[in-house]
Formats: sequence, structure tokens, C-alpha cells
Amino acid sequence: MQRNKITRRTVLQALTAAAGVTSLSENGTAANEKGNAQLKTAAREPNASEMTTDTVLWYRRPASGWLEALPIGNGRLGAMIFGGIAQEKLQLNEGTLWAGGPHDYTSPEGLQALPEIRRLVFAGEWGKAQNLVNAHFLGRPGSQTPYQTVGNLTLTNMGGENASDYRRDLDLDSATARVSYTRDGVRYTREAFVSAVDQVMVLRLTADQPGKIGFRLAFDSPQRTTVATEGTNTLVMKGIGGEAHGSPDAVKFQAVARVLPEGGSVQADQSAITVNGANTATVLVSIGTSYRDYQDTGGDEAAEAQRYLKAAEHKSYARLREAHVADYRKLFRRVSIRLGPEGRPREKDTVHSTDERVANYKDGDDPGLAALHFQYGRYLLISCSRPGGQPATLQGLWNDSVDPPWGSKYTININTEMNYWPAAPTNLMECYTPLFHMISDLAVAGRRTAKGLYGANGWVCHHNTDAWRGTAPVDGSFWGMWPSGGAWLCKSLWDHYVFTLDRTALKQSYPLLKGAVEFFLDALVEEPSHHWLVTCPSISPENGHHPDASICAGPTMDMQILRDLFDAATQASEVLGVDAEWRARVHTMRARLAPMQIGRQGQLQEWLEDWDAGAPEQNHRHVSHLYGLFPSSQITKIGTPDLFAAARKSLETRGDPATGWSLAWKINLWARLQDGDRAHKLLADLLTPEHTAPNLFDLHPPFQIDGNFGAVSGVTEMMLQSHAGEIHLLPALPTAWPDGAVTGLRARGAFTVDVAWQAGKLTHASIVSHSDAPCTVRLGDKVLKFSTVAGKRYVLDAGMRHPPS
Repeated sequence: MQRNKITRRTVLQALTAAAGVTSLSENGTAANEKGNAQLKTAAREPNASEMTTDTVLWYRRPASGWLEALPIGNGRLGAMIFGGIAQEKLQLNEGTLWAGGPHDYTSPEGLQALPEIRRLVFAGEWGKAQNLVNAHFLGRPGSQTPYQTVGNLTLTNMGGENASDYRRDLDLDSATARVSYTRDGVRYTREAFVSAVDQVMVLRLTADQPGKIGFRLAFDSPQRTTVATEGTNTLVMKGIGGEAHGSPDAVKFQAVARVLPEGGSVQADQSAITVNGANTATVLVSIGTSYRDYQDTGGDEAAEAQRYLKAAEHKSYARLREAHVADYRKLFRRVSIRLGPEGRPREKDTVHSTDERVANYKDGDDPGLAALHFQYGRYLLISCSRPGGQPATLQGLWNDSVDPPWGSKYTININTEMNYWPAAPTNLMECYTPLFHMISDLAVAGRRTAKGLYGANGWVCHHNTDAWRGTAPVDGSFWGMWPSGGAWLCKSLWDHYVFTLDRTALKQSYPLLKGAVEFFLDALVEEPSHHWLVTCPSISPENGHHPDASICAGPTMDMQILRDLFDAATQASEVLGVDAEWRARVHTMRARLAPMQIGRQGQLQEWLEDWDAGAPEQNHRHVSHLYGLFPSSQITKIGTPDLFAAARKSLETRGDPATGWSLAWKINLWARLQDGDRAHKLLADLLTPEHTAPNLFDLHPPFQIDGNFGAVSGVTEMMLQSHAGEIHLLPALPTAWPDGAVTGLRARGAFTVDVAWQAGKLTHASIVSHSDAPCTVRLGDKVLKFSTVAGKRYVLDAGMRHPPS
């Protein structure tokens, strides 16, 4: 979101300014723990310069638990800041600290069992087929390893709990957390950030009177660790991740904290450092692991940690912060958003803290919270998925456990893909990089699984993967016997191209697309009734078509994903001018895929057979067969009106209540159905305490970050769509947002788009072309087509007219 300075500009100024010039607040603030019952504070109200409600989360008291703490990160290092008074806690993560070690999960018995599994599926003996998968086809072991926490860095002995004028906040525009309060007439401030430039976490403690900074610094961890001091100002924690499911521990780590005080004294005992009487103090935290890649854990964790620390300690705090903020803003400031009238924010937005706004959110009557949540999602993606790091897990980068829910892994039957839905449309293409590197790894690991389980060429990955790039089915046949996870991941490779038209990137992605297609060219089988080509065995994630039976052949989602995969690969081969014969073969195979079908209820069928009405869970959280509506573009209002109506019928049958990430998916689906009020109703359901924590983390429950990212995508889809061969302005604008503006969104065809509206009507839009591609723009029933020149901006008025350029 833009800050107040931007929202006070005229709409035309906002639209005609180049994307990325948004000027936002520098009012960052942190977070922490310690009993709210013991805390005696008089919360400080924000002053006028702090009323930047679209980019600041703020709170009146320290965090009492992890879901109130505030996240910071640089894609590799992460921390949750609790913001305590007498004690501060920073819970730490490093993206490569996983349990277990390199492992191939592929069962040696799978290929021999495959023919009988397929026979049983086609015979309708689903229970027997699932039992056979569990016995012989499932991964060895049948569960993958979890992502784990490093531990905690704590500051204690900082004085009593009594304080006044307390405030902690997270400034999304500078990616900085801050806590401030007054105690005994002294104003104390702590500021924290994680630098992607210098690869360290930085914590700065200051007071408005000299000699008032004092604390005891210590590490602790649920891992097997040792802690020692080096010299008087350095604290070192060495440890190793846990074993998991018979996979021995392999990832060693080292966390180093170095204290750089100004004035006062520093003392070290065996396991802690104490600072007394300092004017200010800076704490640098560096973490290294022995993880090199999914096949190699032989790295030097100590050398890595020390290398970053030694480089950073010679830079001033101001220099570290300046580099961090400048690097981060290159990404974050590309997009601004305002949902509501121009001028000062509403009283609710400034008087109520963020947790109070979530607690009071009803019927979507706080559009500023929706705008804040949108920018928070972009902040989280930047903070947990940067080049050089790992992709965003189920919890992004932030996890305080050695055994987190669902292992905090990569669930690729929806959740990982949803994490990256905002990357292209909200102008964060760089955040794709870790995901693309993982797909490259899976393409290697998945070749073993393709050959070992299916006797097929190419590569495959099922419904889940981990740091060791497991590609075999896991977690039981009911949930895990799904061979299309890798194929769905490939959609992001093609999305990157259609949003950028970057041929160089496409050339790098093409072998991954081709390899995924080659697997299905070999693994598809002919179903007996219509002789369509289908996947078998498979499931419609994670839904049963009969009691205790999910396994099937050719579920609708698989066929939709394969059409997208085959189209992406063949179009890529055309763009690159390669593999013409192979392309023709893929076209032929695509034509034989089972089509989408409309069932007797008028619904889009989820399976080959019309089982929907009798399926055990009519309100199931997964809406897999609606992939064709979103994130795909196979179902559109103009292009496929019958399927469009059938998709709506299916979504109505599923109902609105859902888990966090499922609500987020439904927001996108209703936006694609061009029903902005229904999409907004589900966004309002999401932004309530049942599904949104005080720190705005999405609750499945428990915490999963995919709902944060899915909601960002959904809000984007309300304001701008580009999947149907045209840029559609305000396709699903809800009546709850009569006025607003958004700048810097990306559209397919390599365009950047700004839009502003008043009283529910377009006032202005501008489109910057990044290629020489022609442009088609839709507003309601009006359609405008024009040629473009790369680098030029085209401004449209309310009547969809644009002046000569």
C-alpha cells in the first residue's frame, strides 16, 4: 500500500507517476513477548506522521505468543520479534535447516505393482487399489522431513516491566520492526531488520539518555546445541537438525551473535554476554548451515556464518540500514494501493491497532485493513523468497518448532503454487527464483521416480516435496497418490514468460517443461469407456468420490493441468523455434485428453464419472476441478459460457465456509466469475480472527502462509485480470470499495497497469508496454485495441479513450 503522502496526491498524479515511486513511512517498529497480565503500559497513540495505515502494522503491547510476534526476513534468514520490555525474544530461522538428509523416497516395488493398481482402479475396486499403493507404491519412508527452527536469541535484564507510551510496529515500506516505550523518564527504542544485501540480522538498541542500555544476551534452542562465547562480545551456538522417519540428521548449523556497543562495558561468561551502561548497542546475527543442495550437506556452516558477520561488522548501523532499505524498496515500492477516498485515513484506521482491527472486522467495513493485508502479503513474499534462498514453505520462512504442522514442507497440490500466485501480477518476478531452482532440482530427482514407479521418461513429482526434493507419493494413498504436482509447478514457469515475454528465461525453463510433458506422454493410459487418455492412478486432491476412496483415473484437475502443461511446452517450442516434430506429437496427445464435463446438477464434474452429488464431503476445502477457472484460463465468461456457468454451480455447491487457504482460493474464483461482492464477502470472512492472527498471519488453522498470498492474488483479480487475451480493468470491483487506486500491477503481455476509480467507476488508467506487443483493454462491454511501443505509457480516460502518444 502507499502511505498517506501518496494517498493525498490526486488520482491523475498517482496514475501518471512511474511505477515504484511511492514514498512511504519510515516509522518501523518491532515486537516481543512477556506477560500481558504483568505489563502495565499506557499505549501511545500514533501521531500524524505515523498514520500510514496501508503500510504499518502497530500494537499497544508486546506479543504474548508467536502469532502476535512480527516477522522479518531476507529470503534466507528469518526472525519473529516479540517486542518485550524487560525481556526481548527473537525466534530464528534459516531456510536450509531441515531434519534428515539426502534421500530418494522411490519404492523399488512400485513399477511391478503398477499394472494391478491400474486394473483395480478401472474395475472400480478403489479400496483394494489404495491398499496396494500403500503397500508397494508409496514412498520409502511414507513421510517426508520437516523444516525446523534454529532457536531463540533472548535479551534479558533490561529493567522492569512498568512502562508507558508503548508501541511496537512493523513498517512494510522499510521492512523494519521497532518497539519503543518510556520507563523511568527514559525513552527506549529497538529496531530490527534482516538485510538481503549483507545477509545478517541487525538489532539496534538506543535510549534518549546516555548510559541507559543494558542487557544479557543468550541463545537457546530445542535442537541439540552447544553455546559458548568467543572473546568478550561474540556468542556462538552450534547445532544439528534432527533425524526424521529414519533419515539421519545431516544439516549442521552455527548461529553467531556479535554485540557492538557504544560506551559502557561488555562482559562474557561461558554462555552469555552482558552489556552495561552503553549509550547504544548493535547486535549482528549471522547463521550458516552445512546444506549445499538437496544432495550435499558437506558445507562449512561456521565459515558461512563468520563470512557474513565479518563483512557486516565493519559497516556502520546507518550504512547497513540504508543498504537494506534501498534493496528492499526496489521490490516493494513497485506497487501501491488505496481502497477508500483520498485524504486522511478514517478514524478507525489510525485509532485502532492492527490486532484490534482484525478483532473488529465485520462485513468488510474496514477497506484499509484489506489494503494493509494486501501489502503485508507482498512484504512476506519478498521477505521469504529471494534469489539464493529456498522457496516459501507452508509457513514461508517462519517456524518455531522442530515438528511443525504438516512439516512446514512444500505441499504442491495447491499450497506451494498459491504461495507464488502474487509474484507476477504484483510485480515481484524475482521472488520466483527459489521456486524455479527447486523445480530444476525436482526435474533431476523426479526422473528416478518416473523410471522407478512408472517406467516412464521425463520427470514426475507427486503431492509433496521437501529440502531433499522427494518426488514419490507420500502420506498415504488417499492424499498422496497424485502424479500432477510437478506439472502444476511448471505453470509458474510459463506464467513468468507470459507476464514478461522474456525469451532468455523461457529458454532456461523449456527443458523443465519438456521433461514434465515427456513423463505424461509415456504414463498416460487409455480409459475403457471413451478411449480418452487419462492419468491412472490419481486422485482429485484430497477429496473422496466414495467413502474412504479417492483413487481414480483422469480426475478433471489432472486433465486441466495437463492441457496447460502441453500448451505451455508447445508454445514455448514455437517461440524458441525448436522440436517441431515433438510439438506435433504433443498436440495429438493433447487432443485425446479427457474433456471437462457438465454433470446432471449443472455442475462442472470433478471426476470422469458424475459422482459429485454423492461424494461424501460436499463442502470439501479443495476445489480442485475449478483449477480451469483459476489459476488457469481454460474457463472464461466469453470463451466457454457453459463451463463458466457450471463452474459457478460447483462453487455455490461447495459453499463459502472453508479453511484459510481455501477461502483465499475461493476469493480468486469468485473474482474470475466477475462477482466482486461475493469475492469481497469471502475476503471479509478471511480477515477475521478465525482465519487471521493478530500479526495478520493466515490461519488454516493453524498458521499457513498460503492464505496470505492467495488473498493478495484475489484482491489483484478484483482490480485487474489479463488471462483471457485482454487487460480487463475493474472486472470484479466490490461495492465496498467505491473509491480507490492501484499502481504498478503487471498484466500478461508484458504490461504494467495503474487503475483509479471513484463511485465504482473508472476515472483513469495507464498502461506501460514493456514490449512492442499489441494491447487489448476491456472495461465492462467496452473494448479498446491499440498498438504499443516498448517503454511508452498509454493513459486512458473514463471513457476508455487515450490521447495520441
